[in-house]
Parts: sequence; structure tokens; C-alpha cells
Amino acid sequence: MIRPEKRVCMRVKKWLQCFIGGIFYLYCSSCSAPKNITYFQDMPDTAKYRMVAMAAFNTPVIQPDDILQVSIQTLDPNATALLNQQNTANWSVSATSPSGSTGAGVVAGYLVDKEGSVILPLIGKIIVKDKTTDQVRDAVRTKAAEFYKDPVVNVRFANFKITVLGEVTRPASYVMPNEKITLLDAIGAAGDLTIYGRRENILLIRDNNGKKEFIRFNLNDSKIFSSPYFYLRQGDVVYVEPNKSKVVSTDVAQVRRISIMATVLTLLIVVASRVKF
Repeated sequence: MIRPEKRVCMRVKKWLQCFIGGIFYLYCSSCSAPKNITYFQDMPDTAKYRMVAMAAFNTPVIQPDDILQVSIQTLDPNATALLNQQNTANWSVSATSPSGSTGAGVVAGYLVDKEGSVILPLIGKIIVKDKTTDQVRDAVRTKAAEFYKDPVVNVRFANFKITVLGEVTRPASYVMPNEKITLLDAIGAAGDLTIYGRRENILLIRDNNGKKEFIRFNLNDSKIFSSPYFYLRQGDVVYVEPNKSKVVSTDVAQVRRISIMATVLTLLIVVASRVKF
């Protein structure tokens, strides 16, 4: 018959074995396999040639609260200065530039009002809502041509902002330098995904006529190039979820407690094994 003291010792040993096995399992599960890290895994890993259909690019349209940079160049320097003086109006935008500088930046341009229009010096009021920058440029050039010969007009977004959150190197809002921005451009501006980012489950959040759209991407699959959401719009939010490895590794307090418990239990087992029953 097994004495009670020895039965307790055997139970403690069995429990410790299970405990150490669980710790080992968590350690192994926290390791990221290469198959979960590599982008576009369906592409051949040799020198074979392959083509992927690209999504059509739809030029973004202007909406209220956008900021436009409008410049008008004429043969008369004084007239040019007059036409562009209001273009230096400052609007504070908290964002990060693609070069990596962060903080609240100062953006020069014309703020589109709630009615969807801007007021330009001499030109007057121009309706810009739901128009592209090319369409606004043509409209401004037509107006300016009534006063000046052969004016040169440029119109662009001053606050084409994309937000990238989650498991990337530099999560932040980014003011992009042009309108043709892809999902990969946004991720690249944020310094790429960290080792803990879920490449197969990237979330895009987009405002669409007062509603939120949620779209999932898989960076392991080259089909993202054909997605109608591959090109981003101003105001889009890209979120990279953490994988299981991140969840395990970030719980520092729990890991510390487990280590202390394992040390104490090991000491108890050593002491118990030396006790003669």
C-alpha cells in the first residue's frame, strides 16, 4: 500500500510534468513558421515568368473637409503672387510623412467647405465636391483664362491621409505624396509588418457614403493585386492584427509568474524526492 505522503509526491511530480509540457507547447507555438511570414506564396520560387491582372484605378474624388493645393502660374509674376497668396493658408494635420517625420504638420491649401466648394482669389467660388483634381484643374484654368493668357494650373490633394495601425514598425497616419496609393504603399510607408503581424488577415476600413466598409486582405496571395480595394482612398485605415506569438510574448507578467512558480515547484520536487518514506 502506497503511503499518503508518497502519493502526494507522485501527484506533484505528475502535475509538474504536465506544467512543463504546457510551457514547452507555448514556447513552440510562439515561433513563427516561414510560411506565415513570406508574402505572395503562390508565386513560383524560381525564375519562371508569371503575370497577375491588376485592379483598375479609380481616381479619388474630392469631398468636404479635404484640403486642396491650387497653384496658378501666369506670365505676370505679380498676378501669380496675387492668385496664390491664399494658397498659403495653414491647416494643422496630425500625421506622418512618408519620409518618417511625425507630429502635427502644417498643410497649405484651400479647405473644401461643407457645401463642397472652395473660394479662390479672383477666380471666385468653385464647386469641387465629387470631382477629380483633373476636373477641378480644368475648371480653374477656364476661369483664369478669362483674365490671363495661357495660365498654368495645378491641383492636388494636400491631405491625402492614410492610417496604418497594429503590427507595423511605425503605426501612424501618413499624408501621401500622390493620389495613386496602394495597400503595399501604405504598409511600406509604415515600415512593413513586424514579425508578429498576421499577413493573411489584413483589415481595411473605409468610409463609404456614411457607412463603414470592412475588407480583408491576404498578403500571402497575389490575388490582392486584382482586388478593387487594392488602391486606397483618402481616409482609409489599414489594421494589421497580431498573431498568436505576439499574444504570448506580450504577456510579460504572466511569463514572470510562470517562471517563479516553476522554480518553486522544482525546488519542492527536489526536496520531496529526498524525503524517505
